[in-house]
Amino acid sequence: MRVLLDTTFLRRGPTGTGVYLERIVPALRDLGVEVVEAVNDRRGPPAGGGLGSVRNALRDRAWEEVELPRRARAAGADVIHHALPAASRRARVPQVLTLHDLAFERRPAAFDPRFRAFARRAHRAAARRADAVIAISQTTARDAAALWGLAPRDIVVAQLGCGQEPPPRPDPPPAERHFLYVGDAEPRKNLPVLLSAHARYRERGGRVPLVLAGSARARQAGVTVEPLPTPQRLGRLYAQALALVHPALHEGFGLTPLEAMHAGVPVLAARSPGVVETCGDAADWFDPYDPDGLATALAALEGDPARRADLSARGRRRAAGFSWERCARAHVEAYTVACSR
Repeated sequence: MRVLLDTTFLRRGPTGTGVYLERIVPALRDLGVEVVEAVNDRRGPPAGGGLGSVRNALRDRAWEEVELPRRARAAGADVIHHALPAASRRARVPQVLTLHDLAFERRPAAFDPRFRAFARRAHRAAARRADAVIAISQTTARDAAALWGLAPRDIVVAQLGCGQEPPPRPDPPPAERHFLYVGDAEPRKNLPVLLSAHARYRERGGRVPLVLAGSARARQAGVTVEPLPTPQRLGRLYAQALALVHPALHEGFGLTPLEAMHAGVPVLAARSPGVVETCGDAADWFDPYDPDGLATALAALEGDPARRADLSARGRRRAAGFSWERCARAHVEAYTVACSR
């Protein structure tokens, strides 16, 4: 099977979708799928609204309606795979798209109203037009069926594997020096609640600092920033973490908690369906709207090494059930469904 896969999103820097593309391409090739990568070199970075966003939208439309179908014909592709919700009305081969989450539907206040209106219209139309939809979790599949009316037979669930696979740390760990947050400051990531909770934790005598790793920034006592760490540096941050703290309001899949579990790092997470699906009983949970409750949870975990050891062991066992090979096999199932239409 020959698949034309749109990998343009890799140009936007380190993101969950970028990790997905980096890992799924070799996993598909290992299964014998001939993957032809297609990159829109004219696509600019996210513009945050205004004329730049209009230009990007026009370039995206030309790419989807003209260039991708042309490349599919030239490559003799059996399927076009869009890594995000998109679909061409001019393509003459089956189309598949990956649906990561419906956060803008479930947590609308965390998104710009203009983006929300656009995504609700354009992403839903693309999903309905596609011959098959890959959902990265049961959570996303249920949301697509309930909110967009997609038929369950058209959705294939492909849970992700571990993203950057930090090396498993020794048990017990030689040092637990900080709480760790990995991600950006996008509103749905709920960083203000984490910062407020950590400040309250320190006011009550807590001594463990918080490290923000990624593109998030903050100036606050007890908080340090590790901007865009390399995989090697991120591995060291995981190795020295007392716990990963994941406050996001909504996720389609808990990719960062899965990385932490793989490394044997305890996970303390906001309770949201996608992360619960990923972590199961291998995490401690808190209310994402309650910084006081999170401050209490940070102190409790600091003072309970036996609980940390239990979460570490549970996380390692839980993470072992996820793999990119399994994810890739589900992709092949989706391509087969699309080609049978």
